[in-house]
Amino acid sequence: MLKYTVAAIVLAASALPVFAQDAMMSAKCDKASMMKMEANMDAMKDPAMKTKKEMASKEMMMAKDSMKANKMEECKMHMEKAMKSMTNM
Repeated sequence: MLKYTVAAIVLAASALPVFAQDAMMSAKCDKASMMKMEANMDAMKDPAMKTKKEMASKEMMMAKDSMKANKMEECKMHMEKAMKSMTNM
């Protein structure tokens, strides 16, 4: 059982940088990019990633607020921080 859990964590961790690279290429402050980031956060089901998911969620909330205030550079910065918090080990 423990072997399967460890294998699943390793597999999930190896897939996250691919998602982050894809998102970094298109780090725009628009609805489509935000929806993609939220989908990636929702895919983080592992309890060990709870802290990372919470940090990413906070950054995404700040990105949404910045987007509503039409502060696109600030929005992009928060989205990039959310992506980094999802991938940092």
